[in-house]
Amino acid sequence: MKWSWKLGRLLGIDVYVHATFLLLIGWVVATHWLQDHSVEMTIAGVAFMLLLFGSVLLHEFGHALAARRFGIPTRDITLLPIGGVARLERMPEDPRQELWVALAGPAVNVAIAAGLYAWLAATGSLAPLADLSMTGGPMLERLMLANVWLVLFNLLPAFPMDGGRVLRALLASRMEYTRATQRAATIGQGMALLFGLAGLFSNPFLLFIAFFVWIGAAQEASVVQMKSSFAGIPVRRAMVTDFQALAPADPLQRAVDLVLGGFQQDFPVIDRERVVGILTRGTLIQALSTDGPQAPVERRMTREFETAQANEMLEPAFARLQACGCHTAIVTHEGRVAGLLTMDNLGEFVLIQAAMR
Repeated sequence: MKWSWKLGRLLGIDVYVHATFLLLIGWVVATHWLQDHSVEMTIAGVAFMLLLFGSVLLHEFGHALAARRFGIPTRDITLLPIGGVARLERMPEDPRQELWVALAGPAVNVAIAAGLYAWLAATGSLAPLADLSMTGGPMLERLMLANVWLVLFNLLPAFPMDGGRVLRALLASRMEYTRATQRAATIGQGMALLFGLAGLFSNPFLLFIAFFVWIGAAQEASVVQMKSSFAGIPVRRAMVTDFQALAPADPLQRAVDLVLGGFQQDFPVIDRERVVGILTRGTLIQALSTDGPQAPVERRMTREFETAQANEMLEPAFARLQACGCHTAIVTHEGRVAGLLTMDNLGEFVLIQAAMR
């Protein structure tokens, strides 16, 4: 994920924190300082926030380790101001496996809350709930309640929360996977509407949650529909065959002319019938401002790029495009460039398949 810094590697998984996390720290500092004008209370507030996100990190490791149990590796974990994201190589297609992976994260928070409660009870440190607030009260007890809230929030039956995946897993045990996803997404978007209505008349934060849930449900349904449309279809049926290529010595201006003259965004770079790189639209725009339009393509082309075989199945090729965050893969056949596989064209392919069905 862009604008993320690597914190380290734990249990074979890279852990990142997003730059916007600094905004959360700044908000916590400002809130505590304006309330008490106390350095000690401000430091305590930041410490509580870090402990809370430690719980979020353990939650994501719960998902990652459960997925590993079923042979699914995790690319990385990123901490965001709204929570954490564990990027699995793929979601389990077996409903029982997805159920276990989805429940593993909240189960970690349950264990943390139970452990903290046992410690507070054993030491006689439990305070009345009425004495607690966002910034006041025993830190460990507030952390315990925060973990309880994380469990309840994550088990809401709506994507992208864990409860949405639990709901899909339960539905998929009784119906086809794509239909189960659509049903779960519809339920999630219904909840988003309720959150939005409640937010208009009470807490504006619910509007943010409503937007988050609505978009997450729509994305999940879209991805699953795409995967379903790709089943059993070779790459050659969805690739772009009418494309332009560049030579390493071509000036960037030629790519500019091709972009303005058509719809192609990324260009394979071919030298003596061999693909040596790809020039993406983003790289082109950046290069124009630094190198100028007469700079050779080879100076700015990317030498590491995603490829696909024309005869391979579309679903694994799409999965690789998703994994690398690429827009375009170069399709080859018998050692030569046969076409381009782009996310835009895949979207059009899905629409056509749906219309034909």
